[in-house]
Amino acid sequence: MNKILIGLMLSLTASTYVYSAGDAAAGKEKSIACGACHGADGNSQIGSFPKLAGQNVKYLIKQMQEIKSGTRVVPEMAGQLDNKNEQDMEDIAAFYSSKKILGGKTAKDQLALGQQIYRSGIASKQVAACTACHGAKGQGLATAAFPAIGGQHADYTEKQLKSFRVMDRSNDPNQMMRDIAARLSDVEIKAVASYIQGLY
Repeated sequence: MNKILIGLMLSLTASTYVYSAGDAAAGKEKSIACGACHGADGNSQIGSFPKLAGQNVKYLIKQMQEIKSGTRVVPEMAGQLDNKNEQDMEDIAAFYSSKKILGGKTAKDQLALGQQIYRSGIASKQVAACTACHGAKGQGLATAAFPAIGGQHADYTEKQLKSFRVMDRSNDPNQMMRDIAARLSDVEIKAVASYIQGLY
């Protein structure tokens, strides 16, 4: 729990990059190729590709920068950002952040456990509530570049949580998500991912 709070404070104060306002109209044109996987309006129809609609600008730019530099390895994104400069990324981020995410539904058999983990955490495992960083409705914390997750595909969220367990994600501040994911069982990950899908 303390690690999460320390990481949150560091994230809020450590960012030195000043983001200029991207141009959403320009971003729409620059994101045409992105639509093949993420949907024309950022609402991917494929569970393994994340929805980008409604995501906060700072998080989107951070992820694009880290994917382009190789800090975050996403094989499906190989080469997609090679020709994009900072302004391009800011424009694309402005476009997707201006769109509304179309959420899904929580499976009825996952609701109770998923809600408990998201809202209260699991004290016996030292798992903090997801609301601490991602907000009551999954809106994220833009100032710290913590992502909006409400309405995200359950398949994608489940895959990312399992990935955090086994990968040294250098873009994970203080390994906060790795620590949390490592304490969650597959059953718990499935439940919270389903709950998040219906949260928006």
